[in-house]
Amino acid sequence: MNPQLEEMSAFFTARVDDYDRHMLEEVNGCREGYERMARLVPSGAKDVLDLGCGTGLELDALFKLRDGFHVTGIDLTQAMLDELRKKHPDQPMRLICGSYFEVDFGKECFDAALSFQTMHHSKPEKKLTLYRRIREALRPGGVYIECDYTADDDEQEAFFFGEYKRLLREGALDQAASYHYDTPLTVQHQLGLFQQAGFAKVQLVWKDHATALMLASL
Repeated sequence: MNPQLEEMSAFFTARVDDYDRHMLEEVNGCREGYERMARLVPSGAKDVLDLGCGTGLELDALFKLRDGFHVTGIDLTQAMLDELRKKHPDQPMRLICGSYFEVDFGKECFDAALSFQTMHHSKPEKKLTLYRRIREALRPGGVYIECDYTADDDEQEAFFFGEYKRLLREGALDQAASYHYDTPLTVQHQLGLFQQAGFAKVQLVWKDHATALMLASL
């Protein structure tokens, strides 16, 4: 097994103490991205779903803007969820340790769904199924807001997926496991997945380097 490829939950558990600093100070666009994402959440939203919530940096920004809403946060890493709970012990949150590919979101349960820098670890066909479930979980007028690492162009996108296939072929990856390995899409391809999932309106809201903030509306 390639020692550079770490299982997803183990990767983030090992980095929980430095995660917030790293994202805010070292990843281009993230500090502003958290704030911009928070401003896109509709003011009347009462129930918010946060996929791959981690330590809740996007929620930090949202809680500064408003209160009066309930969060359902899903993340693979319990240590991250523990850190989120410590930061916001009095906020109404249901935190679930698990995979958002497997957790049941319900139907028309949320006014907004969020994800920040998490979807680029998954293949398009898997994301498409997830986006359809997100759409079904939103109430009429709901929005899905995604800020993610994106590929610069088709060539770079193809390189990442080519490397992933090579690692599978050489036995460096177990196809049944989840690894911290990047397979980002271009913004155009990402927006196309939202359209295929049935969202009525999709748009790129803002971009800084490889960090892109996208909005999908019912």
